[in-house]
Amino acid sequence: MDFGYDARTEDLRGQLNSFMAEHVYPAEPVFERQLAERDDEWSTVPVLEDLKAEARKRGLWNFFLPGEHGGGLTNLQYAPLAEITGRSPHLAPTALNCAAPDTGNMEVLAMFGTEQQRKQWLRPLLDGEIRSAFAMTEPDVASSDARNIATRIDRDGGDYVINGRKWFISGAMNPRCQIFIVMGKTDPDGEPRRQQSMVLVPRGTPGMDIKRGMHVFGYTDGDHGGHAEVEFTDVRVPVENLVGTQGGGFAIAQARLGPGRIHHCMRLIGMAERAIELMCRRTTSRTAFGKAIAQQGVVQDWIAEARVQIEQLRLLVLKTAWLMDTVGNQGAHTEIQAIKIATPKAVEGILDKAIQAHGAGGVSQDFPLAGLWAHARTLRLADGPDEVHKRSLARRELAKYL
Repeated sequence: MDFGYDARTEDLRGQLNSFMAEHVYPAEPVFERQLAERDDEWSTVPVLEDLKAEARKRGLWNFFLPGEHGGGLTNLQYAPLAEITGRSPHLAPTALNCAAPDTGNMEVLAMFGTEQQRKQWLRPLLDGEIRSAFAMTEPDVASSDARNIATRIDRDGGDYVINGRKWFISGAMNPRCQIFIVMGKTDPDGEPRRQQSMVLVPRGTPGMDIKRGMHVFGYTDGDHGGHAEVEFTDVRVPVENLVGTQGGGFAIAQARLGPGRIHHCMRLIGMAERAIELMCRRTTSRTAFGKAIAQQGVVQDWIAEARVQIEQLRLLVLKTAWLMDTVGNQGAHTEIQAIKIATPKAVEGILDKAIQAHGAGGVSQDFPLAGLWAHARTLRLADGPDEVHKRSLARRELAKYL
């Protein structure tokens, strides 16, 4: 593996850093003000649309998706760009049309969608005209085991009929969210990993009821419209809305989550870089007990440990991206799980120390640290909790000796 970035990556890093400095960082206080001024806590804010327009004008768009539909970048090329966007995770990924859950949904449609599905839903998502949601997690079962999914998707003539309840459905509260990818059971008596299917459900389909928005550590996750609890009661969609094949839902979910995990981890590293920068600036500018806080041994320990952890994590994530490009997602399975275990937990700890170094300011709205911490802590659950990844990774290691 070559540790240097190629010429295209370096060029895009330069362009993206300029965009962040000139537009994204100055927009952060505007974003917070517009969030506070909303009449509806789940509505989007104008500054995001301004950023999207500027990013698209600069060609900073759809980096996450390789091949004909996206930016044509490899995972290794996209990784350092995702890191930069992680420095402002509520604004930058959305501005570049590289925010979850749309990224995963676009990948699903690109890989498994029919020509009509791509035309109707993928194209407007790629153009940033609409948003989407992915409805998998359920409140009544342990959804970390996808085989537990209880929502039913039953064939009735030319339709599928959906009944069930989902929650923490990212993006569902966004008024621009127009399409849901819904996972449920089409064959409850089949082989465990062939019981599930995915179907496309347009917003407003009769019987689909968005019950409420879900807060996360008190935040509405306003960058893309928040999470929701959604109930499906005899919701009918034509069989043409099936994604891939009947019984293929579990495999599609696994294909969707792999790239998403590395995207999250690279953005987390950007969050950690932002945290260490803020920590250094804060502790060198404030005095306690006769000297700068940065001169306190315990603070220097926090800073040194943070730098070591960031460098270790970045190397592991870049190795994972390289493997995904060279041997595929399955060949990088162990590394994908390793980064998902290691990165959110380590970054959560770095952010915790940055908050501590800021004193009361660290938990206030005057700094981004509290929101970044909540984001990092959430990612220890999203796309599979730590414990599930550890279980799977340990079993793969043990299998070598059985």
